[in-house]
Amino acid sequence: MSLTFDDVKAAAQRIEGHVLKTPFAYSQRLSAVTKVSLWVKYENQQMTSAFKERGALNKLAQLTEEERARGVYAASAGNHAQGLAYHATRLGIPATIVMPQGTPFVKIQKTQSFGAKVVIAGASYDESSAHAQDLCREAGAVYVHPFDDYDVMAGQGTLAIEMLETVPDLDVLLVPVGGGGLIAGMAVAAKAINPKIKVIGVEAAMYPSFAAKRNRQNVVSGGATIAEGIAVKEVGELTFAVANPLVDDVIVIDESDIERGIAMFVNVEKTVSEGAGATGLAAVLRHAERFAGQKVGLVLCGGNIDLRLLASVLQRELVREKRLVTYRILGDDRPGMLSRMADVISDKGGNIVDVAHNRLVLDVPAKGAEFDIMVETQDARHAYEIEEALRRTGYALRMD
Repeated sequence: MSLTFDDVKAAAQRIEGHVLKTPFAYSQRLSAVTKVSLWVKYENQQMTSAFKERGALNKLAQLTEEERARGVYAASAGNHAQGLAYHATRLGIPATIVMPQGTPFVKIQKTQSFGAKVVIAGASYDESSAHAQDLCREAGAVYVHPFDDYDVMAGQGTLAIEMLETVPDLDVLLVPVGGGGLIAGMAVAAKAINPKIKVIGVEAAMYPSFAAKRNRQNVVSGGATIAEGIAVKEVGELTFAVANPLVDDVIVIDESDIERGIAMFVNVEKTVSEGAGATGLAAVLRHAERFAGQKVGLVLCGGNIDLRLLASVLQRELVREKRLVTYRILGDDRPGMLSRMADVISDKGGNIVDVAHNRLVLDVPAKGAEFDIMVETQDARHAYEIEEALRRTGYALRMD
């Protein structure tokens, strides 16, 4: 067996009316920032805030009545879990999802709210998958793999049909890669519609499983990536066989690139992306010159990010841009010293966010004190102006 364009077209008919045809829109603001013509597929607007509904529903819709009665099992870090739970409940099919330890609370809670039973087991997706398959065999149920399944791939491929219906002359599709189900389905559809289009995968540096297998490299995947939705140690056998001949290239990006992508979607596009969903934009930010003059389609594949993590990412981006700067000042432990520093910062238009006053640092004189003053600035130039003004006070200054 393999996957054909007819399979993807059949999936599109099967899920029509039950899965949202999300907007695929030109982003004037992101295009202006990156100098690349960018179109974004907003799969974060799905009911479960992710594309995984497509493949899950296509699989469920083809189960027999007897299979539906037995129920379904799956392992997932979150988005496949929610998509399967939502549509299984809607169709009256019992669903049990095994999720790895450390899965963001927001994904666990949403999966439960969609009606599935959640079991937390395994330190990674692979361990969770093994446990889920054991439970499934014991229960005599149907296992719905999150990516290594032709019906699931076909459902995910419907994204490419919708994108190319809107913009037929796209030059490039940038597709997040974890297990490979999304890029396999999209590559089959995209190349059938437009053989000249380039399909490029994007992987997190901690989990470069597709690129490693393609290049016959023995790379160990692992680590706490912010893109947990694509944190898969080994690409699927079926997905790789389908995708590899069709995929033009795979780009591997760092965690800092992904953080920038998340922050850019929030600050510029005013939409929320999880780590996996921001990888396409992250690849453009890192390699803008490569895509100059081309029409590039991005898949914002999901928006299920823990709010605490999102807040941290946005603050870290402020630090990178030097819009949030900590000035460490060593001075006399005398009245008025902190007030003087505050006056200097205020005169330069800085906004003091936090102050830490430490008298017990051993490399500071007993009659001295160390101050960490966190300041909100306009940009790097403004931060430098404040730094220079503080240095002119005569006190020792160290930048954090």
